[in-house]
Amino acid sequence: MPKQNDFPAGALVMLVLRVLQSGSLHGYAVAQRIRTLSSDVLQVEEGSLYPALQKMLVKGWLTSEWGISETGRRVRFYRLTTSGRKQLREQIEQHEVILSAIQAVLKTA
Repeated sequence: MPKQNDFPAGALVMLVLRVLQSGSLHGYAVAQRIRTLSSDVLQVEEGSLYPALQKMLVKGWLTSEWGISETGRRVRFYRLTTSGRKQLREQIEQHEVILSAIQAVLKTA
């Protein structure tokens, strides 16, 4: 199974932003949601996820607040900002252009 290091450049950020578009989640829930939605193909490791979340907080794409998880633990919940929604749209557009170009090469080479 691919690990974070196998993701295309920028894919982790795009996936996290997309998952958070549906509502706020804590870090572990973000990783689990990506794993579930990808049918266990994409597994995000904590060592990659939390630095990415911190980077997105610094860039203003996310906000966070402390809360209690479903298991009763104190956790940090992340929420997408307006700037984060804009960034997600831009990243999806870029990803679609690149994916289309790769598919063209695969079909014609």
